[in-house]
Amino acid sequence: QVQLVESGGGLVQAGGSLRLSCSASGRTFSSYTYAMGWFRQAPGKEREFVAARNWNGGTTSYGDNVKGRFFMSRDNAKNAAYLQMNSLKPEDTAVYYCAAKYGGITIATMTRDEVYDYWGQGTQVTVSP
Repeated sequence: QVQLVESGGGLVQAGGSLRLSCSASGRTFSSYTYAMGWFRQAPGKEREFVAARNWNGGTTSYGDNVKGRFFMSRDNAKNAAYLQMNSLKPEDTAVYYCAAKYGGITIATMTRDEVYDYWGQGTQVTVSP
C-alpha cells in the first residue's frame, strides 16, 4: 500500500505564494516507478486537474487555470512532490490533493483523476481577497 501526505496549505492573501509538499511512503513505493499529480476541489465543484509530472520530469502538464503561476517539482530521492503556487487568486481556494499513478503516464491521461491509483487526504488552501 502507498500513503500520500500533503502539507503546506494555509491562508494567504491574493497575490501571495504557498508551497505544497506531498510525501509518499509505503513498502512498494518508488518515485522511479510512479507518476505524481496534483488536483484540487473547491466546495460545490468537481475535482480539477492542477499539475502532473512523470517520474523523470520528462512529461509535465498544468491545468489551464494555473499555467504560468504554479510549478510542480519532484525529489525522487525523498519520494516527494511539490507544488509552488505563485500569484494566488481567491479562485484558487480549494482542498489540494496529491495523487500517484504506478507506471507511465502521458499528456493525454495525466489530467484524468481516474487513472491515479493513490490519493492523499488533502490540504486546504484559502486565498483571501
